[in-house]
Amino acid sequence: MLKVMAFLVRKPGLTMDEFVDYYENNHVPLIVSHGNGLLGYKRNYIRDELAGFDAVSEFSFTDLNAYKAWAAAMYSPETGVEKDEANFLDRPKTRACVVEEHVS
Repeated sequence: MLKVMAFLVRKPGLTMDEFVDYYENNHVPLIVSHGNGLLGYKRNYIRDELAGFDAVSEFSFTDLNAYKAWAAAMYSPETGVEKDEANFLDRPKTRACVVEEHVS
């Protein structure tokens, strides 16, 4: 299985509770509504202020081609995803990486 791990930083001025509330109640439904090819979507909220980020989101796909197709569709201007991210994320501090999951 292929995953994308996104390390997210909340927008300055948002409390952690406001960040979680916005993400879960606004952004998640937007992502899910455009989620063709997305097998799973988990959010992990960090409760350690020393981590340097506020959430780790996991996006699961069958393979790299499925991820590339999803990403191209997700970030097309008509979805509104990028515009919505400006409401709660500090985009310059956000990082993501593609990983291959192995489970024992």
